[in-house]
Amino acid sequence: MLMAFSNYGAPFPFLGVIYEGGAAKALAFADSLISLYLLIGVLKRQQLTVWLLMAYNLFDICNAWINLAIIPFDEYARLAVVAVSEDDLRFNTLFVTVILVLLNLYLFRIRRQFDNRSLYLF
Repeated sequence: MLMAFSNYGAPFPFLGVIYEGGAAKALAFADSLISLYLLIGVLKRQQLTVWLLMAYNLFDICNAWINLAIIPFDEYARLAVVAVSEDDLRFNTLFVTVILVLLNLYLFRIRRQFDNRSLYLF
C-alpha cells in the first residue's frame, strides 16, 4: 500500500500506456485505495479478500508484462532516475512474477484460515 501511495504524482504505466499528470494521480490514488481495502480485509481475515488479493496479484503480473512488451525501453529509461539495463528490467519483472505466483499459492493454501464470511469490511 505504501509503495502504491508513494507513486502519487509520478508517471504511472498501466496496460501499455504511461499516464502522467492528473490521470497518473488518479490511478495511483485508486491503486492505494485498493491496497488499503486488501490490507484491511487481510487483517479482518475476510474470505472475499483472499480471492480479491489473488486476482489483484495476477492482474499486477499481467500489467507488468504488458507494459514491458508494449512500452519501449527508451520510455522507461526516460522516466527512471537511475540507468537500468533492459535485461535487468526483464529480470526484475520475472523475479517479481515468481514472487507473486508463490504468494498466490501460499494464499490459496491458507485460504481456510480466512473465516470471516462478511462481504463488508465495516
